[in-house]
Amino acid sequence: MLDQAQRLRQMAASNKLDEKKSCPKIITVTSGKGGVGKSNFVVNLGLTLQKNDKKVLIFDADVGMGNDDVLLGVLPKYNVFDVIFNDKDIKDVIVTGQYGIKLLPGGSGMTRINEITNVQRNKFLEKLSALENLDYILMDTGAGINRSVLGFIACCDELIILTTPEPTSLMDAYSLIKAVVHFKIKSKAKVVINRTLDKSEGQETYEKFKNAVKTFLKIDVEYIGSVSEDKKLVQAVRSQKPFVISSPNCEAAEDIIKIANKLQGIESKGTSVQGLFKKIFNIFS
Repeated sequence: MLDQAQRLRQMAASNKLDEKKSCPKIITVTSGKGGVGKSNFVVNLGLTLQKNDKKVLIFDADVGMGNDDVLLGVLPKYNVFDVIFNDKDIKDVIVTGQYGIKLLPGGSGMTRINEITNVQRNKFLEKLSALENLDYILMDTGAGINRSVLGFIACCDELIILTTPEPTSLMDAYSLIKAVVHFKIKSKAKVVINRTLDKSEGQETYEKFKNAVKTFLKIDVEYIGSVSEDKKLVQAVRSQKPFVISSPNCEAAEDIIKIANKLQGIESKGTSVQGLFKKIFNIFS
C-alpha cells in the first residue's frame, strides 16, 4: 500500500544535522484509529512543556481534519501552504496560544504537497529559519494507517502511539505498529494509554499490548504513562480551554505532567526545522 517504502527507510535513517542551528526534538503523536483523544493529548502535552520553560511548536499535520486550533481556542487565518503557494511570511501563519505556545496549521493544503516546485520548496525552507528557536515540535497526525501517517512517523525523532483500553483501539494501534515494522520505519516507539479508569488499568493494558508486540513484532516499545478519564476533559473541549489550564489540578493534568517530565528526561539529538520539512518534502513529493 505504500509505494515509497524504500524512501521512507532512507529518510528515517538519515539524520544529518547542521550543528550551527538549534535542533528541536521532533515528536510525532499518532494513533491507530480516530476518537482516542490524540489532538487533546497533543495540545495539553505541548502546553505543559511550554509551562516548563520549553519553547514548543505544534504542527497540526492531520490532513484536512486538524482541530488543534479549536482546542487551543485560536483562529488561524492561514496555514503552512499559504507560505509555500501564496508567499506569506512564516510569522503571518504561526498562531500563538496560551503561555506562548506556537501552532503551525497544516490545513487541507497538505494534500497539495505534490504540486510544490523546487523553487517554492527552497524558498519555504529559507523562511523556516525564523522558527529555529524551539525545544520541541509536536506533530499531530491523522489516525489510521496510510502514506501520510507513515511519512510523518518517518520524519520524527520520537514516536508516541496513543491508544485506549478498548480492544478495537488496541487492535488498530497494533496494526499501525505492524506497518511501521513492515516498512522498517522505526525500531522503537513509546506508548500512552488514554482514558483509563485508574493507574492499574493503564499499566495492565500496556502489559497486554507489549506482550502481543514483543511476541509477533520486532520493535521496542516503552510505556511512558496513562491519562485518566476525567469529566474535566469534556468540559475543557467544550469551552475551548485546555484542561491543563482550566483544571490544572485535575487527575488528567497531573498525568500529562508526569508524561512531559519523562519526555524531558530523554536525551537524544533533535532535528532542525528545515531538516524536518526537507524530510517531509522528500517523502511526499
